[in-house]
Amino acid sequence: MSFWQLYRRNTSAVIGLVILISVFVIAACASLIFPEDPFRLAGKPMSGPGLNGFLLGSDTLGRDVAAGIAHGARTSLMIGGLATAVAVFIGAVLGGLAGYYGGWIDDILMRVTEMFQTIPSFLFAILLVAIMKPSIQSIIIAISVVSWPAVARLVRGEFISLRNREFVQACHIVGMGDIRIMMAEILPNCLSPIIVAGSLMVATAILIESGLSFLGLGDPNIISWGFQIGAGRTVLRSAWWVCTFPGVAILLTVLAINLVGEGLNDALNPRLRERT
Repeated sequence: MSFWQLYRRNTSAVIGLVILISVFVIAACASLIFPEDPFRLAGKPMSGPGLNGFLLGSDTLGRDVAAGIAHGARTSLMIGGLATAVAVFIGAVLGGLAGYYGGWIDDILMRVTEMFQTIPSFLFAILLVAIMKPSIQSIIIAISVVSWPAVARLVRGEFISLRNREFVQACHIVGMGDIRIMMAEILPNCLSPIIVAGSLMVATAILIESGLSFLGLGDPNIISWGFQIGAGRTVLRSAWWVCTFPGVAILLTVLAINLVGEGLNDALNPRLRERT
C-alpha cells in the first residue's frame, strides 16, 4: 500500500493534517488578511469578540487579537520548525557517531547526552534565554539545546541495530568509507523514526516558545501566542478572550501536530507495512 493509503486509514491523523494545513495557510496569508502591524493600537481596549470591528476582540491596549493570532502562527511555526531542524541535525550527528563507532566515542557522547538530560528542559531553556538577549535566535538556540538528546539516543539505537547488518558489511568489503556508509546506507534506513520524532518535537518546541514568551522572555518585537496570553493574564476574568483564543490556537496546533505524528508513525512503520 502507498504512503497516503496507510496514512488516511487513521482518521484522526487526517483531521490533524487538515487543521495543520489551515494553520499554515493562516500563517502564510497573515500579511494579506491583517496587513497592519499586529502591535498597532487598532481601537478601543478590551472590546469583546465581534464588537467595534474586532473579530476576536481586542486586548488591554486595543490591539486586534485576531491579527495577533494570525501573525503569531507564523512565529510559532517558524521557531518550532527551525529549532526542531537544528536539534534533529545535532542529535543525528552525535547519535550516529556514537552508534556507529561504539567504544570510547559512544561512552563520551552518551555521557554528554545524559548530562543534558538530567537538567529540566524548560528550566534550562529559561536559563539559556535569560543569559542571552531574548530574541528569536536565542529562543531557537535554547530549544535546540534542550531537544537534541532525545534524537541522539534514538539515532544511536538505530545505528547500533544496523551497523552489523549484511549490507553494511558488504559496504566495508568493497572499501566504502565510514562517512559514506553512514550517510548513504545507514541513515536512510533510520529516517522513518527520525521523521516521526521530529514531527512530535515541533509541538514541544511550540509549547516551550509559548512558555518563554508568556514569561516575558520572547522577542519583544515579534508577536506570538505566548506573548498574547501573557499580556492578557491580568484581565482573564473581565476579558477572557484575550487569553482564550491564543490558548485555543496553541491547543489546536499542538494537537494537530501530534495527530500528524501518529499518522506518520502508522504510515512509515515497516511492521505495519508488512501486515498490509
